[in-house]
Amino acid sequence: MIGFIVAGLVIGALARLIKPGKQNLSLIATLLLGLVGSVIGGVIANLLGTGDIFELNILGFIVAVVASILLIGVAESMSGRGKGQVRR
Repeated sequence: MIGFIVAGLVIGALARLIKPGKQNLSLIATLLLGLVGSVIGGVIANLLGTGDIFELNILGFIVAVVASILLIGVAESMSGRGKGQVRR
């Protein structure tokens, strides 16, 4: 369980580093988005037959980071802080 949390934090942090621009996300939001991304990556890797959902493998890790990047974009657009928003 602790490994899952650490992996989620690492994946969320990597996603924030890769995604351009400044994200106004807390540590908890980064952790949660990383956890959701890691579950998505594990499910996709499992569907492709490369391993178990809770097994760390390279394909699942890459998909988890990509999913987390997309989730960060969704979180930004839902909060109204995306690049397309004009601040007044």
